[in-house]
Amino acid sequence: MIRIGIVGCNYGRLVHLPAFRRDTRCEVIALAGSDATRTAELADAAGIPLSFGRWEDLVGHPDVDAVSIAAPPRLQAPIALRAIALGKPVFAEKPIAASLNDARAMAAAAATSGLATMVDFNFSAVLAFRKVRELLDQNAIGRLRHVAVNWHVENYGTRMRLKNWKTAGDDGGGALGNFVSHSLHYLEWLCGPIAGLSARLSGLPDAPLMETNAAISLQFQSGAAGQLAMSCASFAGSGHRLEFYGEDGTLTLINPTPDYMRGFELHLARRPETALARIEIDDPLDRSFLADGRIAPVSRLATAFLDAVVEKRTCTPGFAEGLRVQTLIDAARRANNSGCWLDIGPKTTETRA
Repeated sequence: MIRIGIVGCNYGRLVHLPAFRRDTRCEVIALAGSDATRTAELADAAGIPLSFGRWEDLVGHPDVDAVSIAAPPRLQAPIALRAIALGKPVFAEKPIAASLNDARAMAAAAATSGLATMVDFNFSAVLAFRKVRELLDQNAIGRLRHVAVNWHVENYGTRMRLKNWKTAGDDGGGALGNFVSHSLHYLEWLCGPIAGLSARLSGLPDAPLMETNAAISLQFQSGAAGQLAMSCASFAGSGHRLEFYGEDGTLTLINPTPDYMRGFELHLARRPETALARIEIDDPLDRSFLADGRIAPVSRLATAFLDAVVEKRTCTPGFAEGLRVQTLIDAARRANNSGCWLDIGPKTTETRA
């Protein structure tokens, strides 16, 4: 039995906990948060035997075999590095860190240790996204010409004008860290390495330091072009839309709902067809978690993580992929600050694995 400790009383408790509990090979035995009293109450209500007001105590506890982290980006590096130093596998959130240097340290420690380390890039575990990858790998639309991502929603942090990492670009978050990190991962996972980009980041008219918008132009190593427009300040927004245009066809993956993981519809058209035809995607696992659409994809990643723990090997998407996304985030910020196009260095890992 693999004994899991979770750092994070919000997303960790609401999503990581049920995701791991679905796998009978593990048991969640500990929860850590910043408020010891609140953490104890939440752990007791969730049936978790151990609770801590300091992450250090959870990570160092001898009964905890592996650590799951759902903490702000600036905290993930010290937590993960300590866990790895103690020989404990780590399941972490995205972005993996608040700085490129911290991400490099995490990836280096993971590579040296050989431990299972995974990053919760959960769109790669949504079945509709996996079907898109399958079709692209099968050359269903021919050589990719360009891809467009439009993601327009209003999140709670923006609506309530909260001052936390999710709205602060300089703390590893903002629209770029909180949302676009997902897109940068799935775009390389689906379309191959990004070779260069330009970016424009902005905030609300009356709160310009609250990073809510990102507009990024991309060039892939394959020669395909890309555009990514994201706003988390879009009341009644159009949702999340991906369009893939190839020499021989078109794929669209569209979610008009405010649910981040549920609601995607996939359509395909191939020459000489003139209309897109829907491809049905059924996900029985998602139906078993009706209360929260985030749990099913995270549970798939949690199962892959536990497979690697049991087999004592690395897994993907791991800290190497997390570092790659952090590299792209850093490039986008530098491109925004300079107003220039930036070429991206070659990848050090194959994120389409």
